[in-house]
Amino acid sequence: MTDIPIPEMTFEQAMADLERVVAQMEKGDVALEKSIDLYERGAALKKHCEDKLRAAEERVSQLTLSAEGEVTGAVPFNAG
Repeated sequence: MTDIPIPEMTFEQAMADLERVVAQMEKGDVALEKSIDLYERGAALKKHCEDKLRAAEERVSQLTLSAEGEVTGAVPFNAG
């Protein structure tokens, strides 16, 4: 785990930390209190990642390109 506060993490930092939390919990050799702490941190990291993705989707949904490749306007984001 990193010492960076979750709200200051990039998406990539939060995902890497979340993967470490999951790996630690999957080992199954963590004390109950530590497991609870890890679960809480994992939930906070998951929410942070979801918020970052949502913000990125909103930014993408506002971009369209002209024939020259310049940003000209907004179109809805289609996640597919």
